[in-house]
Amino acid sequence: MITDEIISELKALGTEQTRKTFANHGAPENCYGVKIGDLKKFLLKKVKNQQELCMQLFKTGNTDAQYLAGLGIDPQKMTKEDITLWLSQSSWTAIDETIVAGVAAESTFALELAREWLLSSDSSVQNVGWLTFGKYLSFRSDNQIPQEEVKQLLKRLKKEIHTAPNEIRYSMNQFIIYTGIYCSNLTKDALEAGKDIAEVEITLPTKGCRLPDPIAKIQKASVSNRIGVKRKRIIC
Repeated sequence: MITDEIISELKALGTEQTRKTFANHGAPENCYGVKIGDLKKFLLKKVKNQQELCMQLFKTGNTDAQYLAGLGIDPQKMTKEDITLWLSQSSWTAIDETIVAGVAAESTFALELAREWLLSSDSSVQNVGWLTFGKYLSFRSDNQIPQEEVKQLLKRLKKEIHTAPNEIRYSMNQFIIYTGIYCSNLTKDALEAGKDIAEVEITLPTKGCRLPDPIAKIQKASVSNRIGVKRKRIIC
């Protein structure tokens, strides 16, 4: 019953303008258009660390409910099967890339899942693999990072990025940025990868959006003394 109550509250918090904004980025019809700030302000306390409730909310397929579930879930208490289920239930790419990849990266199965997904022939799954691995780099200490494996992934993406599906090109580009900013021992490798890939052609969801320049992003982080500074949380 509480799941229905949360859905009703989500519906009341949604706005037409936010729904249109989400739709312009590819959101499905099952979306009320609730601002993330409102999710945190009005509903997060009701679902935080309520594992079963979060699982039920995600299962609804509603975009707002899925984002809320990702904010509330404890990734450390999720099984590998739970996270795999979320990937199959995700309503659109934004949930794939923010919630599923973020939860996976904070879980105990991060590298295991990322490696499996990176081998997938399904581009949407492989896309989450790149982001899960990248987010993992931003969150885990250096002694938990397989540096040689990361170097091999940088080599792989340099070969594949210009012919990869659109969404994977974006995620590969992000992987370079995650590596360069959060792994100080690999910053040089990331900068070289950014230089080697040069300009990447990509279609972004809305007019005016631009693909981040990995070299510029890494250099900006360096100037701000943020190289190697890890994130406390991924999902926010």
